[in-house]
Amino acid sequence: MKNKYHKSDYLLNSKTIRSTIILIVFLIPYIVSGQARWTLQNDGSIKWNIKQDIPHSDHIEMSGEQISTVLRYGVKSDGSFSLERSLIWPMLRTIPNNTHASLMQRYAIDFTSLLTINGRTLKNESVKSISLNGILLVESEFTDPVPIQIIRMILPSTTKPMVCERYVVKNLSNKTISMIIPEQKTIYHTEADKGVEGSYTIEIGIQKSGHYNLAPGKEVLFDAYLQASSKDQSPIAVNVDQEIAARLAFVKEMWSNLVFESPDTTINRMFAFAKIRASESIYRTKGGLMHGPGGESYYAAIWANDQAEYVGPFFPFLGYKTGNEASFNAYGHFARFMNKDYLPIPSSIVAEGKDIWDGAGDRGDAAMIAYGAARYALVKGNIAEAEKLWPLIEWCLEYCRLKLNSDGVVTSDSDELEGRFPAGTANLCTSTLYYDALLSASYLGKDLKKDHTQLKEYTKQAHILKKAINSYFGSNIDGFETYRYYDGNTVLRSWICMPLVVGINERSEGTVDALFSPTLWTKNGLLTQAGSETFWDRSTLYALRGVFAAGGADKAASYLAYYSNQRLLGEHVPYAIEAWPEGSQRHLSAESGLFCRIITEGIFGIRPTGLRSCIITPHLPNSWQTASLREIHAFESEFDIILKRENGKIRVTVIGKEDRLILDKLISDGECLKLTL
Repeated sequence: MKNKYHKSDYLLNSKTIRSTIILIVFLIPYIVSGQARWTLQNDGSIKWNIKQDIPHSDHIEMSGEQISTVLRYGVKSDGSFSLERSLIWPMLRTIPNNTHASLMQRYAIDFTSLLTINGRTLKNESVKSISLNGILLVESEFTDPVPIQIIRMILPSTTKPMVCERYVVKNLSNKTISMIIPEQKTIYHTEADKGVEGSYTIEIGIQKSGHYNLAPGKEVLFDAYLQASSKDQSPIAVNVDQEIAARLAFVKEMWSNLVFESPDTTINRMFAFAKIRASESIYRTKGGLMHGPGGESYYAAIWANDQAEYVGPFFPFLGYKTGNEASFNAYGHFARFMNKDYLPIPSSIVAEGKDIWDGAGDRGDAAMIAYGAARYALVKGNIAEAEKLWPLIEWCLEYCRLKLNSDGVVTSDSDELEGRFPAGTANLCTSTLYYDALLSASYLGKDLKKDHTQLKEYTKQAHILKKAINSYFGSNIDGFETYRYYDGNTVLRSWICMPLVVGINERSEGTVDALFSPTLWTKNGLLTQAGSETFWDRSTLYALRGVFAAGGADKAASYLAYYSNQRLLGEHVPYAIEAWPEGSQRHLSAESGLFCRIITEGIFGIRPTGLRSCIITPHLPNSWQTASLREIHAFESEFDIILKRENGKIRVTVIGKEDRLILDKLISDGECLKLTL
């Protein structure tokens, strides 16, 4: 098998044909049924129209600056709705005040069961549809004592420690009905010796209670809320109208900036939803804004992988001010731990910045931080921020240099999977991240007018490291000319995708074939390790980005379409997930940022090369005639990139504010363009 990638060989080789058959088999349920459980709606939402496909249950996480909720919802076999709310208050800290010390409570109260219609409770519910658009919306009908429609809306407050619910009740009968909405305020006091600030107060209440005579076809609404406070805080005055408006405004902002358009409407919509989940999980802590993974475990804390590496470099493209502030704050927190002895930076800073977690030792965290901080600084384009981040980037690069072994690759105690799977004394992820960070630092340092000799040394180190990566990790695994993940690794691992992500393509053909072989690829994406049952979306998302970047756009697009159908319209929706079986496929936030980076850095091939410059290497699938990325906020500019097939080539058009033409050029597939803004 050849090491060098040749497109014609790649399209025709037997392993490619075999893995394509695997993909078709996975797609059969969609082909046969014509649709998945959920469908795309014209208003941007997805909807599940309930038919005979019950019982079915699912869970979704939604967040705001002071609250997160995991809604476990479903439709029972009798057609009725079920809901359990898991509520997490990240800034109400519990004892011990560690990584997982957020106040958490679960409530299954059914507010509709408290209503009376003509003196009787509602019965015989039939859920008609459930929709998601940043808000959970459920439409139900009851037949007893009279026909009634109830629409539920459930959402987190964007800024307050509160979940809000709205109920719209409509009379479907032909007679006026008498309805009573009860007054309710239930108070819980948590145990004082279990809270950092003593006992916390949880308040659950109903608004707009009273007696209503509802004529046929008329409707009335009432609101409910669940909030919590410490002893030094007063309960919040609840205005659900304002909370709904704020949540919808947030979603609109997400959907109005960095807009991806392609012939595949499902991928487009998955990208739109991913921006919501990537951006909402940011908490206003005592240590400043902190992006958090979520998952009922990880709040008011930051990690070198999730925040510094995965999602931090994405926010400047989106232009989300809160996200940029949280990212810059995260790098600042890690910078607190620089030291002259080059002892490891902690993997995680927890408890609103008051404590650390380093239970897995050095995971290659310095490489993660250097990679993320340098890319963030470049794409953000702000020279003042870049100057502040430069010492952190320098320190992390020097730390990695000091950790090089005799073979020239970076050693560490573990990797971002923290010992769940073997990583040896030197793993592929850490060295590839360090390689990319060296290149980014050389670009950034030039614009910051740093010492030329130092920057030349970074470039030299990157060149040497690239050779060492191919030499040390390059291996034939299971018949594929790809990479071993560590010395002694003899089975395929999903993280062999990392060289492709950072532009190391010498073994791309064998690596792409291995990734999409039946040994690694499953109906849920990539196995973490061949022969296991475990999958983590993060490696699948990195792999899809890497395959696009390595020139395998046609294959990557097929698998991206399949993945998007699974995650957005399948059985567990609508976001990328963390892992299985660990965590029950929870919707950790930074994974959605990784999905978005498939588009920005994979399909559009945007590689920052300065505070005002980048390289664009489009990777447009042959089946797509056009694709565009509009309202990009990067390099302190706003611009659109439009790709269009024309006479066997790709026309790349870049348009700035007020329709200013910045670039218009016809290029071949895989050709690079330099863009200065």
